[in-house]
Amino acid sequence: MLATRRHALAAIGALAVTLPIAARAQTSIDATSLGVAADTGKDQSAALQKALDRVASSGQSLRLPAGKIVASNLAFPSTILVEGVPGATQLVGAAIGQIANGANVVLRDLTFVGLGDNNAAGPALLDITGSSAITLERCQFQKGATGLALTNATVTIRDCGFADLADAAIHSLDSRGLLITGNTVTGCGNAGIRIWRSASGPDGSIVTQNRITKIAWVGGGNGQNGNGINVFRADEVIIADNHLADCAFSAIRLNSTNNTQVSGNTCLRSGENAIFSEFAFSGSVVANNIIDGAAGGISMTNLDNGGRLAVCSGNIVRNIAPLSIVNPDSQPFGIAAEGDAAITGNTLENIPGVAISAGFGPYLRNVLISGNVVYGSAIGVGVSVAPGAGTVHIGDNLIHEPRQYAVAGLEWDRIVEPDLLANASRYPNVTVAAR
Repeated sequence: MLATRRHALAAIGALAVTLPIAARAQTSIDATSLGVAADTGKDQSAALQKALDRVASSGQSLRLPAGKIVASNLAFPSTILVEGVPGATQLVGAAIGQIANGANVVLRDLTFVGLGDNNAAGPALLDITGSSAITLERCQFQKGATGLALTNATVTIRDCGFADLADAAIHSLDSRGLLITGNTVTGCGNAGIRIWRSASGPDGSIVTQNRITKIAWVGGGNGQNGNGINVFRADEVIIADNHLADCAFSAIRLNSTNNTQVSGNTCLRSGENAIFSEFAFSGSVVANNIIDGAAGGISMTNLDNGGRLAVCSGNIVRNIAPLSIVNPDSQPFGIAAEGDAAITGNTLENIPGVAISAGFGPYLRNVLISGNVVYGSAIGVGVSVAPGAGTVHIGDNLIHEPRQYAVAGLEWDRIVEPDLLANASRYPNVTVAAR
C-alpha cells in the first residue's frame, strides 16, 4: 500500500511538471509557421489576417517574428493574444489595424510604424471601435497621423510608447472607461491624450503616471490643439501623477467637464495656461500639482459660460512668463477663479502679474482665498470690485514683498483700489478675515 501511494504521488508530480509545458506549446503558434514573413518588403496583410483568424478560432495565441512586417487594414478578431519580440517586431503600413465590435483582445510588444507622411488628418495606426476588454501592453506607435483612435470602447493602455505622430498619440471619443497608465508620449503635432465625448456625460477614464513631452500646435486654434492631456465633455475623469513638459498650450486642459480630478501632476514649460478648467465645467478639483514655467498657472474660469464649483489647493506655481507666444492676448497670472471656488494652501513664486485672481468684471461669485503663500509677484491678490461682482472672502494669506500691491481691487483690468485689505468696507462684495 505504501509503495503504491508513493508511485501515485510521483506520477502526480510528473504531471505537474510536464502538463503546463505541453499546454503552453499547444496554445501559442509561431506566425512564421503560418506563412507570415518579416523583412521581405512584400505586403503580408493576407497571410497575417489568415493567421489571426485561424489562431482566434482555435483559442490560441499568435507570436510574430522579429523584423518588419508590411501590413494594412488588419482586423484583429476577438479572444486573442498577439505578441511580438520586444522592441523588434514592427508592423509597417498606413491604417495598420482595427478592432471592431470585439472583446478580450491583448496586443503585446508590437511596434506600429506609419508611413511618416505628416498628414494629421490621416487614419490612425490602430483603430478600436465598439469594443470591450481590450489591452495594449508595451506597444509602440510611430510616424503616423494618430497612434490610437478609440470610439465607444473600454481599453487598457499600459507601458506603451508614442512618438513622431502628426496629430495625437491617443484620441478617444465616447469611451466607456479607459485606463491609460505608464505610457511615454513625445513629439506629437497637436495633442498627447484626448478624451472627448460627442455630448456631455460620464466617462470615468483614468490617466495616470504617464510622461508627455513636446506637444506642438500645427492645427492652430486657440486652445483645442497643443495640449498634453485634453478632456472635452467627458465627466468623472481622473488625471493623476503625470509628468508633462513643453506643451504648446496647456499641460492639462479641461473643457466642459464635471467632477474631474487633477492631482499630483508636474507641469513644466507650458506655452499658455498650464492647467485650465474652462467653459461649462462643474466640480473640478486641482490639487497638489507642481507648475514651473508657463504663461499662466491654474485657471478655473468662464462663469459667463457656466464654469463653476472648484477647489484649488496645495499647488506650487512658479516662474510664470510675462507673455504667451501662442496666445498674445493672455495676461500672466498664477491662479484664477470666478465662481463658487476655494483657493487654499497654495504657494506661488515669481509671478509677473496677479498671483491669485478672483473674478473678472461682474463674473465673480463665492470665492474664498485663504492660507496661501505668495512670494515675488507684481500683485499678490487681485479681486474684481466691478459693478455686479459677487462675494469674495480673503483670509490669512502671506504675501511677501509684492512689487506693486499686496491685495488690490480691480474693475476689469484697471486697478481702482491699491489697498483692498484696508478699504474692504468700501466694497460690499468683499469680506476680510479678522486679525
